Amino acid sequence: MRSPKILVCSGSVRSGSHNGKLAALVAKRLAILDAEVTHLSLKDYPLPIYDGDLEEANGVPENAKKLQRLFVGHDGIFLSCPEYNAGVTPLLKNTLDWISRVKEPGEPYRNSVFALGAASPGGFGGMRGLIGMRTILEVGLGAPVLPQMVSVPKAMTSFDDRDELAEERDSGQLDKLVEALLRAARIEMSH
Repeated sequence: MRSPKILVCSGSVRSGSHNGKLAALVAKRLAILDAEVTHLSLKDYPLPIYDGDLEEANGVPENAKKLQRLFVGHDGIFLSCPEYNAGVTPLLKNTLDWISRVKEPGEPYRNSVFALGAASPGGFGGMRGLIGMRTILEVGLGAPVLPQMVSVPKAMTSFDDRDELAEERDSGQLDKLVEALLRAARIEMSH
């Protein structure tokens, strides 16, 4: 049986992003457990702000089609979700919206299992944004999302000099999520 294919993506493209570090750490831990990992940056797939008139005039952008094919081609997807003003980032929301407009074969949301995490300088660890992202994925897009989420508070001091999580609690929480994602992806593969 082949290894599960997992896509890892951060909703932030800012240099030095805490969520970029979290996504990289998830990709590393998945690879150690023999997953086939695709770690992508949304910086490589720029998209205009979603606009129905733009879509009608020009169609769905090619980068949205590329992302849709990537989502369809993976058994599991981990999204590292920065929190902006107690909500989801415009970059991540816009990306998910454009992908939902692609009319190519394959189901980008319903046939992959999603796992969510966040790292935030605040004390809530991005939890408010994670709740919003869960609603978008589950209610808006019909995606299966694992019940457990990783929330890393005080992210400015949560990563050590090797970009590992410094706190044992955070690291253990991340290990459990990675293992749950792999289990769910293997189940998805068997369907």
